[in-house]
Amino acid sequence: MAHIALIGASGNAGSRILKELSDRGHRVTGIARHPEKIANLPGVTAVMGDVFDKDGLAALLRGHDAVVSAVHFTASDPRGLVEAVRASGVRRYLVVGGAGSLEVAPGRRLIDAPDFPEAYKEEASKGAAFLELLKTVDDLDWTFLSPSALFLPGERTGTFRLGRDRLLTNEAGSRISFEDYAVALVDEIEQPTHVRQRFTVGY
Repeated sequence: MAHIALIGASGNAGSRILKELSDRGHRVTGIARHPEKIANLPGVTAVMGDVFDKDGLAALLRGHDAVVSAVHFTASDPRGLVEAVRASGVRRYLVVGGAGSLEVAPGRRLIDAPDFPEAYKEEASKGAAFLELLKTVDDLDWTFLSPSALFLPGERTGTFRLGRDRLLTNEAGSRISFEDYAVALVDEIEQPTHVRQRFTVGY
């Protein structure tokens, strides 16, 4: 059993990660601007936190075994998050990443495809920048987990594929449920195999 701090515990991905951690018996400090929106689950303590308050966030993270960041890139500051984790003294840091920086062909990213939706470009660009920032960080054991192109509510099947920097696709396209994404992320917490790496999950 580990003690995990989960930033963004009330969001789409965060709420599923919270449930997966709780179901596996971990203790979780769920952090959100509106803690009343965090699910009341076994082993979960909900607290209010502001991703832009570096010192306050660092104080909330201190003493945990790992930190998971599940916040939108456009609603946070990657450098501030990294600095808060550093200041907390927690070495293990996992980030709910984006699909935009995954390659669809050698040297060609999904975000650069001509049909990439304009509405998602800012979030995807900031996610790609976050990954580039993490690649310069050598004092944290970070992991950036990119979902597939379609990241949607669905079922927890426990059956999926893992990859590295290439977008995973099958005959139905490129997708992963929030629920199965949470399984892959919690697996990585329990058995770290992608430290200081990005990896991806899809069907």
